[in-house]
Amino acid sequence: MAELQVEIVAADHFVWSGAAKMVKARTSDGEIGILPGHSPLLAILAAGELAVEPVDGSRIEVTVDGGFFSVDSNRVVIVADNAHLQDGAPANAGTR
Repeated sequence: MAELQVEIVAADHFVWSGAAKMVKARTSDGEIGILPGHSPLLAILAAGELAVEPVDGSRIEVTVDGGFFSVDSNRVVIVADNAHLQDGAPANAGTR
């Protein structure tokens, strides 16, 4: 089964990384969902909620204050101006 390799970082700290089935984010053009096999993309990240469906574990929600994200070859890199995990999300989820 194909999966995404996701890395989320803020301007001044690491947030989360790991394997995922899906990433959902809000861009300046609207909401987008990324699944394995998605075509390459570079987008401006709008302030709001970001959701990650990890391969193992429960859904991770991150609040972001804008930034950008890129998708290429099943790798998703999200660079936010500021980001933090929602309550209940494991602080040490994923690997760096």
